[in-house]
Amino acid sequence: MAVPVIALFGPTGVGKTALALELAEQLRARGRDPVAISADALQVYDGLGILTGAPTEAEHERLEHRLVGFVPLDEEFSAGRYMELAHAEIDSALSSGRTPIVVGGTGLYLRAALADLDMAPAAPPALRDELEGRLGREGAPALHADLAQRDPGLSREIDPADGKRLVRTLELLELGHPPPRPAEDSQLWTTDTRHPTLLVALTMDRAALYEAIDARVEAMVAAGAAEEVRRAEAAGVSRTARYALGFEELQRGDVDGMKQRTRNYARRQLTWMRKLEGVRLTDVTGREPAALAASIAAAAEAEL
Repeated sequence: MAVPVIALFGPTGVGKTALALELAEQLRARGRDPVAISADALQVYDGLGILTGAPTEAEHERLEHRLVGFVPLDEEFSAGRYMELAHAEIDSALSSGRTPIVVGGTGLYLRAALADLDMAPAAPPALRDELEGRLGREGAPALHADLAQRDPGLSREIDPADGKRLVRTLELLELGHPPPRPAEDSQLWTTDTRHPTLLVALTMDRAALYEAIDARVEAMVAAGAAEEVRRAEAAGVSRTARYALGFEELQRGDVDGMKQRTRNYARRQLTWMRKLEGVRLTDVTGREPAALAASIAAAAEAEL
């Protein structure tokens, strides 16, 4: 019996969309009707398609993509809201005989799409504003030092430069809600998924990935990513939309900074996903998407 859900996860720049398109062709050849469901925290925004690497119109024509470009730029969005929508999309696809391909690089969103998670409470705006103000004034290392005083063990597991995660961790400590420990991030895959799922984690040689990221950033800039950021700023972009990789850097005209931040994020993605149990690790270095897709489609047919 074929696996009903396929998930493709991997770092920024690894080629997830190209692989999803080829996989869709392979599934159609096997009589299945695929639909892609994005698991990307920033591709949800309407107006940041270039910056977030959202599927193009031509790619939409080759494979229908859901949960992309539907949130106005001035609205905040949460993983809890995403989980509700992703569950509904996956269940609807399965009930109509389609094969969901969950595609993304945001670990929390991928987990939220595939499993029932106990989401932590949202922080009061005043607390979030206070911590983000500190992040802006003092920098991520200062927040990391604060965390080290409050929870030394947890601080050792969080990158001192990961300002977003530090803000959220300190929020949860203030709210009296135990933050999830990074070492626990590998849970919730096989037995805890809502539907049987073939999870494919895409890896790539580090040097090749960084080269691909740099080329991707250059292509985004050439396609108008900086202009997109300026339009978003003028439209009153929300706090959560500002988390898009490169948003702040392009406001400053710092393309090299955008490349470095993206490489750092990709390194954390690779480190995290290599800890996951029950996944199909797939090295894509130097391999054509069509051949990889054929292998994944065959595995999906034979998995159960």
